[in-house]
Amino acid sequence: MTFHRFVRHSWFAVLVVGIVLGIPGLVGAQDEVAPTFTKDVLPILQRSCQQCHRPGSVAPMSLLTYEEVRPWARAIRDRTAQREMPPWYVERNVGVRQFKEDPSLTDAEISIIASWVDVGAPRGNPEDAPPPIALESLDEWRIGTPEWIVELPEEQTIGDVDADRWLDMWADSRLTEDRYIKAVETKPSPGSYPVVHHVATSMRWEEEDGEEGGGFLNEYAMGKNGDIFPDGTGRLIKAGTQIRFNIHYSSIGEETKDRTRVGLQFYPAGYVPERVLISRHVGDSFDTLDIPAGTENARSDGYYVLPEPTQVTGFQPHMHIRGKRMCVEAIHPSGVIETLSCTGHNFGWHIVYNYADGEAPLLPAGSILHVMGWHDNTASNRYNPDPKNWVGFGNRSIDDMSFAWMSFYHMPQEVFDQKLLDRSRLSNNN
Repeated sequence: MTFHRFVRHSWFAVLVVGIVLGIPGLVGAQDEVAPTFTKDVLPILQRSCQQCHRPGSVAPMSLLTYEEVRPWARAIRDRTAQREMPPWYVERNVGVRQFKEDPSLTDAEISIIASWVDVGAPRGNPEDAPPPIALESLDEWRIGTPEWIVELPEEQTIGDVDADRWLDMWADSRLTEDRYIKAVETKPSPGSYPVVHHVATSMRWEEEDGEEGGGFLNEYAMGKNGDIFPDGTGRLIKAGTQIRFNIHYSSIGEETKDRTRVGLQFYPAGYVPERVLISRHVGDSFDTLDIPAGTENARSDGYYVLPEPTQVTGFQPHMHIRGKRMCVEAIHPSGVIETLSCTGHNFGWHIVYNYADGEAPLLPAGSILHVMGWHDNTASNRYNPDPKNWVGFGNRSIDDMSFAWMSFYHMPQEVFDQKLLDRSRLSNNN
């Protein structure tokens, strides 16, 4: 091509671009299609991100304003596209599909964020922005104001470079009468959330015959907001109960103080709920967990037989840094195998997946809960500190575990049959 022909073609191209950009209809169409922060992205962040991504919370950056979000636009696109954020790791095409308090993004919302970033992450018209959401106080209880609070007897100091530490301490509940718990929540002190990896609380009391009674109370881990029990179900706590705090602390590079508390809401005095809610380990692998060096999908299995007709209300996978995936299935007495849920795993988030009321699995007496866990002990696991070593069960983060906290309640056969009938009718009507 000669220089003159090049110039002529270049000017023609400029002319065409000028004509296209000068057509008002085309400009308007582009503006309407391109998503903006104020109109399209901000509502997504408000629903699924800002309760954590705000000053003073556990997230590493605030995402309240355009000025705060814009530098992180590409990272937000990448993390949401990979479904790493918001943290919600249920496999969407397996088992139960509906959960309570699900913060995950739809495919359409992920596409909006990606398109917004790809066109330069524009701010948009400030008048399109929804009003700011009401952010809960970091000291606010998600279950509502507790009627009763029990805290650690002593404040704990976690040094700036301390090794992982496990605290085991008992506290007096100060209760003078038996009550049934409607909701329970465990909260670290404000400012200590980053150092509290998890807290398990349990109860003990003396029975009338002098024997020791008690049971599980609650577990806190990053990503868990508290337990509000289904209507008509509750957990007994007796007068004189002692509450055990078992806490795993990890240092964050600066000295931190903590005095973790557990808050309780009760049913009215004298009220006895129809069903007692049970929460227990299922699939424990204390003696059998075997994760050979260099193994990408080391599998462990655990089982629990349900002695009565049961409704499962939720589950919480528990593994450590080599944990990769967990599935829960029910083996019916008939031999039918029903997959309840499968989830990915991120050690930084121990999320409770509470089934929606109309989706909570109903299982006949004699059903077997089967928990399957997979661990990745290879160099491809970016969290793995040493893929050359065998790993088994242990409390340290560099050891591992494999079990699920399962929450459920039993019921008489006639109640179970009616629940199945009601659910069948509802399904047919839909």
